[in-house]
Amino acid sequence: MVVPLWAWAAVLGVILVMLAVDLFAHRRAHVVGVREAAAWSAVWVALGLGFGAIVWWAWGAEFAGQYFAGYVIEKSLAVDNVFVFAIIFGYFAVPREYQHRVLFYGVLGALVFRAAFIAAGSVLIASFAWILYVFGAFLVATGVKMAVHRNETIDPDRSVVLKLFRKLIPTTDEYHGQRFLVRRAGRWVATPLLTVLVLVEVTDIVFAVDSIPAIFAVTQQPFLVFTSNAFAILGLRAMYFLLADLMHRFVYLKLGLALVLVWVGVKMLLLDLYKIPTGLSLAVVAVLLAVAVTASWIRTRTAPATGAPAAEAAPVSRTP
Repeated sequence: MVVPLWAWAAVLGVILVMLAVDLFAHRRAHVVGVREAAAWSAVWVALGLGFGAIVWWAWGAEFAGQYFAGYVIEKSLAVDNVFVFAIIFGYFAVPREYQHRVLFYGVLGALVFRAAFIAAGSVLIASFAWILYVFGAFLVATGVKMAVHRNETIDPDRSVVLKLFRKLIPTTDEYHGQRFLVRRAGRWVATPLLTVLVLVEVTDIVFAVDSIPAIFAVTQQPFLVFTSNAFAILGLRAMYFLLADLMHRFVYLKLGLALVLVWVGVKMLLLDLYKIPTGLSLAVVAVLLAVAVTASWIRTRTAPATGAPAAEAAPVSRTP
């Protein structure tokens, strides 16, 4: 797959423009409602699917299939981020009107860090082909661990990152609008919003350790790995506001995500024995997620429309 430099520049330009549009649309702090979140989710999904159509037109069905497989995997694993974000926001009692600002800068940082991880992963694969087997084994082990510990919950008070941040950075417990830093007694101190942003950023880095190798399982094309990641992550904010109040309904989603990681890990381990077709790989991922979501909604069909706060109800297993 030959990708000209202008194609990379065009993709980065589109991403920056969309981020600017999103920032402008949310320049004033306000509570993002379900209707607004649904509209933005539709925009981001349309953008991601539209780019896949461009890949199909420019490079063919096989590379388009690889892009869509990576996009679906990243989009599904991003739901795990939503669980943890809900817990972090609940723990720090972040006002809902300030949450978008935290997620915006969190996503911006995620794009930078993931680009670095993808570049490093591409170099490793090009230099050491056997690293794919390491990635595959890691994904299988992670998936099994996630399945076994799927009902565990995290406690931000036990976070090593939080303890280190509070030890190194002067902080205040009071919110000051959307500001991350304020001046107190002649020195700058961090507001809870900056503490939350650091935790959100580190959480995404931890999750990227799983999701980046998972996408390398379906494509080793750096352009497709990055774009599938980027277009999936861009919709993370809207996804959070759309799903945060429904976290208690996804009781089997964690198990579904664990099986997805195991599947892509096995696919990577079998590369030299049998190359599983991209279409089959995508179909298996879609079926696993569809079954997990459907089973969750059937199991919780008698639950109220809005359940307990996500910070109390969402099971997670990965935390910084």
